[in-house]
Amino acid sequence: ERTAEAGAQGMATARSIALLSYRGGMAYDKTQEDENPDEASFERRVLSYQRYQGEKLRRRFNAYSYYRLSQAVDSHNLGRGRGRVEDVLRQIKSRSLVVAITSDILFPPSDHDILVDNIPDVEYHLIDSDFGHDGFLVEHQQLNDILLNFLNK
Repeated sequence: ERTAEAGAQGMATARSIALLSYRGGMAYDKTQEDENPDEASFERRVLSYQRYQGEKLRRRFNAYSYYRLSQAVDSHNLGRGRGRVEDVLRQIKSRSLVVAITSDILFPPSDHDILVDNIPDVEYHLIDSDFGHDGFLVEHQQLNDILLNFLNK
């Protein structure tokens, strides 16, 4: 389909499903607390929350642009044509900031070790959050403080 809305519903649905791994159980425990432990009520609220998050992304982002950005991220290889990734990282001359989220299972803190261990002038911060990969959105004040501190040095 060649319209401005092409793929938008698919992207919204994918985001809704992806929340299950982006946010994880701890986040759902916090955002979906209920005095009424009725399972059907809980399920309706969770589904409504997931649909809402998918719709929020659909309104903010063009699906084709999102698809192309995803392709670029998925195919990026820092070492392609330049040798080992570690050697390329050691050539970085600018101050660098690496931020990880404790509960991120998409990019766990251990995946940041290669950056921290090889970039010469690096500052590393670990944000404690129960909101997984989306922790940088939820813990925006922590991230803001880290960024301001880094930029003001």
